[in-house]
Amino acid sequence: MRAMRELGARQEHPELKELVMEASHALALLDSERLEELALSCQALNRDLAPLSAEVKEELVRQAREAARDMAVFARVLAATRANLKVMERLRQMHASGLEYSERQVRGWAEMESGHGND
Repeated sequence: MRAMRELGARQEHPELKELVMEASHALALLDSERLEELALSCQALNRDLAPLSAEVKEELVRQAREAARDMAVFARVLAATRANLKVMERLRQMHASGLEYSERQVRGWAEMESGHGND
């Protein structure tokens, strides 16, 4: 019961699974403000872990186990987002350096893909 009271006093910290789900949703929407809020919430949770009782720590371990699958999915989404960001940065660099294709080149490639190019 004491553990639940301590958790109740820490009501500003939602269940870990909820945090992970919200982070995944915010990432999917590219909601940087919400992602920043969640990161700060996780930092506060980590900072508050030291003075907790064994019962509360056990509760957090339970939450971590329940959230493990969601955290793995979030990690994969985060990795894909990083990869996409690298591609976007590379495209931005290419555009900034003046490397562009002419309309004729683009039309030529489109014709080749459709099988109507010059043989």
